[in-house]
Amino acid sequence: MLSRSGHQSESASAALSRVPLDHRPLWAKAAIGANTFDFETATVLPTIYERTTAAALAHDAVNLGQGFPDREGPDWLLAAAAEAITDPQVGPPNQYAPGLGLPVLREAVAEDHRRRYDVTLDPAEQVMITTGATEGITAAILAFAEPGSEVLTFEPHYDSYGACTALAGAELKGVPLRAPDFRPDVDALEAAVTDRTSLILINTPHNPTGTVFSPEELRRVVDIARRHGLRIMCDEVYEHLVFDDAAHRHRTILSVPGAQEVAVAVGSAGKSFSLTGWKVGWITGSTELLNKVRGVKQFLSFSSGPAYQWAIAQGLRDDHGFFAANAAALAAGRDLLREGLREAGLRPNRAEAGYFVVADIAEVTELSGPQFCEVLTREVGVAAIPVAALTIQHRASTDDELQRLVRFAFCKEPRTIEEAMRRLRERLPAALG
Repeated sequence: MLSRSGHQSESASAALSRVPLDHRPLWAKAAIGANTFDFETATVLPTIYERTTAAALAHDAVNLGQGFPDREGPDWLLAAAAEAITDPQVGPPNQYAPGLGLPVLREAVAEDHRRRYDVTLDPAEQVMITTGATEGITAAILAFAEPGSEVLTFEPHYDSYGACTALAGAELKGVPLRAPDFRPDVDALEAAVTDRTSLILINTPHNPTGTVFSPEELRRVVDIARRHGLRIMCDEVYEHLVFDDAAHRHRTILSVPGAQEVAVAVGSAGKSFSLTGWKVGWITGSTELLNKVRGVKQFLSFSSGPAYQWAIAQGLRDDHGFFAANAAALAAGRDLLREGLREAGLRPNRAEAGYFVVADIAEVTELSGPQFCEVLTREVGVAAIPVAALTIQHRASTDDELQRLVRFAFCKEPRTIEEAMRRLRERLPAALG
């Protein structure tokens, strides 16, 4: 490559590779943290979700990769939002909402916590509305992850954790959740704490394994944070999507004695009501901790649409049985998917919550998860996501058990899952040779 002066100049990728990680530009840090940085070209790649969806479209594959429902939220809630757009009582419905969110929604979130978890929150001081849960996650990580520190999480994990940790100038460290039950190894978590650790990220109900942390597991994580002077961000976006007996076990981390001294929790209206495009979430915690998060959040998006916030408040106050019906429908989809995966020779876990099943492919192929997903999309016509893509640096060793795992979404209509399983039964053996 020639420079303007006519001299040979090094490529952008070569130049960037020589820059110490701490001095790389933020866009590169975020991409590296999320495993979307191409070191050969020094460019940002699409996320695993974007790549999977694009491949599904190119090969006319049933998309069980990206975790969004293929059915809309409840009609009465859509109608409430439509009415709110022209209702001056929302106040005003199409201009900026207050930075902390509409009072009516903050009150509804507090009421939901009191009714569901017996946790008392001051809606004026301990509830903040965010532009989707991801903004709450981002603001919390930027608020509590100190530059140069380490952040701990269980793997696999939501890919935004890595990007946001990198933006904070910190380093994400992982503690694997192990098959077949994917229970959190709290002893291993504490063993990973160093004098550089500043923050623990946990996710319950967990994406992608569907594991619901027990009250005792949460208590032990809180104890670790208190002993070592750490903060906790608990991602609870699937809190209303819990199945079977796990529905009686799930608790917010804020219900643990002493947790409010060290922890904040993040929730999602999009996940709760199957309205992911509305981008309404919330973050809850002590007045002191939320004040620190606010210092970041108010300079990200400031606020989100008041009409959507108003409608979600009505839904939280009276869900008209939607939460129970939606959880039952998701559980039925999970069971349908698990049956089909077993018939195809895969070993799926029994997700307790959320949108996803994780399946072990070792009994049908020696391919890694990423290789298997390429064949699955191209030859079978079903798209899924390799769990390795949801780990730190993709857990590069093919001997690692996370490399054998693939994530399938069941937040789809039964006919969609049935078609995917039909293709799997009929086409997978030939595709694997």
